[in-house]
Amino acid sequence: MLSHISITGLHVLDQDEALDFYVGKLGLELRDDVDFGSDSGKGMRWLTVGVPGDPQRAIMLEKPGRPSHDAKSAEEARELVTKGGAAGWVIFETDDAQRTHAELQANGVELSEEPTGRPYGIDFGFRDPFGNTIRVTQRR
Repeated sequence: MLSHISITGLHVLDQDEALDFYVGKLGLELRDDVDFGSDSGKGMRWLTVGVPGDPQRAIMLEKPGRPSHDAKSAEEARELVTKGGAAGWVIFETDDAQRTHAELQANGVELSEEPTGRPYGIDFGFRDPFGNTIRVTQRR
């Protein structure tokens, strides 16, 4: 029986830029950065980040390519990411949406919304540099 989600993935076009955004601006921690022959074009760079204090879950920042995609599919995926058509979702939780919003803004994150009251709590959203949607929620 399945017990929990351990890793979910987002497509990014530049893993170094993604690492800078997710670790440098959002405050996540680097979990794994392993090169499985990405320079040769036959492998990949396994890059994961996660929320500090939550060792069970991580986000893989995956550049479309091998081994997940053949060359044609990888190119199509990169085109979709570039157009914002292959964007994924991540929802983070926080104890204080106002404070988190201010911290992210101070870190240079381009925020598209102010924290807003919703039936389930307070939340706001923005996009990463590759068009992936990020929401931050303070539950009631």
